Order: sequence, then C-alpha cells, then structure tokens
Amino acid sequence: MLQLFGENLESLSLVEGALALNVAINPSIQKQWVDTKLQEMCVEAEQVLAHELNDEQRLERLLQLFYVEWGYQGDIYTYFNSENAFIDHVIDTKKGIPVTLGALFLYLCNYVNLPVSAINFPTQLVLRVDWPNQETRYINPFDGQYIGEHLMTAWLIGYGGPLAKILPVHLESIDNVTLIGRLLAVIKTACIREKKFAFALICSDLALTMVPDDPFEIRDRGLIYQQLHCNEVAKSDLEYFIEQCPNDPSVLLVKEQVQLLLQQHPTVLH
Repeated sequence: MLQLFGENLESLSLVEGALALNVAINPSIQKQWVDTKLQEMCVEAEQVLAHELNDEQRLERLLQLFYVEWGYQGDIYTYFNSENAFIDHVIDTKKGIPVTLGALFLYLCNYVNLPVSAINFPTQLVLRVDWPNQETRYINPFDGQYIGEHLMTAWLIGYGGPLAKILPVHLESIDNVTLIGRLLAVIKTACIREKKFAFALICSDLALTMVPDDPFEIRDRGLIYQQLHCNEVAKSDLEYFIEQCPNDPSVLLVKEQVQLLLQQHPTVLH
C-alpha cells in the first residue's frame, strides 16, 4: 500500500491524493462511495453553471453552490479534529478545514475548467484566481470568501511573528505532492493529540516513504512507538535522532525519553 501510494501520488489531483492518503491510513474508508459523490457533485455543478454568461459569473455561481446551497463550511468548533482531514467525513458532514474544503472546491473548478489553483501560503491552503488581464484574487477555502493581502499578512504575523511579511514565493503555485505532505502532517499531529497512536504510526511510516531517513520524522515515530510501549524500536529511533541532530533544541527532552526507556522492560513489536 505504501509503495503504491507513493508511485501514484504525482499523477493525482489534490482531492484524489488526499483520498488515497486517507485510505492508506484507514483502509475501512468507503472509497467507491466517495468517488460516486465526487462525480455527482461535478455533474450537478456543470449543470448549474451551464446557464452563466462568462467564467467570472460561473465562479461566483460555483462559490454560491458549494458554500451556500450545498452548505460546505469550515469547522469552527472542532477545527483540529482529525476527521476534518478525511475527505469522506467532509463530504458526509459538509464541514472541514481549508485543505480538505479547498481540495473539493479545486476538484470542481478543474472539472468545469475555471482558473483556480492552490498557492504556497504557509499558514493554510489559499486559492488563487487568475483572470486574463485582471489582478489576481485570492479565496479562503474555509468560508469561500475573497481575501486581501492585508488579512494574509495578519495570518503570517500570527504564524511567524511581528516581522513576517508576504514573500513572492508564498503566492506561487504549489504542487499536490507538497500539499499531501502537509495534510499528512496535520493528520499525524491530530492523531497524536487524540491518542490514536496506531493511526499516527501509519502516518509516520507514510511520511518516511516521502522523506526517507528524515531525523525529525524518525524522532516523531520513536515517540509514537514509545506511546505504543514498543520500547526497543522507540529507543532506536530516538537514538538515531540524537546522533543526527545533536544540537537541536529538542535533544535534551529526547535524551530524557531514552533514559526512561532504558529503565523499562523491552516490549516486542508484533
């Protein structure tokens, strides 16, 4: 599964890649149901937009359809719930986070041939609209509203400190592989927070297929193994991180965890 997922990732759309990731983490997801729902959404969107006079009006109508008539919206109450990063859950509840809502909206835009893409913004997924001979516009997929660089700068300041500012690279297109990597990190963090350590371990193994031997990912995997009481493999991962990143600020904490593992009886991983 991990090898197949890695081979197909670059050829998939964002929503297809997200769904493949979701299934790799949780094989019980009903992928066929999701595929059917996506096709139904595309067909309905195409029929609704057929009456619009130009592409600008078609985009406005699609925003109205997706966020108002269908009722998709950002989950403001349980934003960090891991389920918000799973496409089947978002389609079922019509609530999600920017990356999953944006993935669905981008899928529709691509189907009806509208010039909407994702950009390399650090804080969350932001969509870019490129009309010929017009100023570029940006959409927040969390609520479907247009946003300006003033608000985006405020997001950056909250994320990176008072000196943060928008750089040209932040407004450039981003590839789906990178976005899937970001989504994977979101799911892993959420699963750890929710103590879903078996799922978190799958996330870590998937991440290591994308960035093999990354010491920080191996450190995180070691901490997950520790929570699963797989002490020997946890110790091995944590010691690898200490060896590779001796000056990292987290090393002292990691060394403490290794000492705790040394005091415990080893557990065999089955």
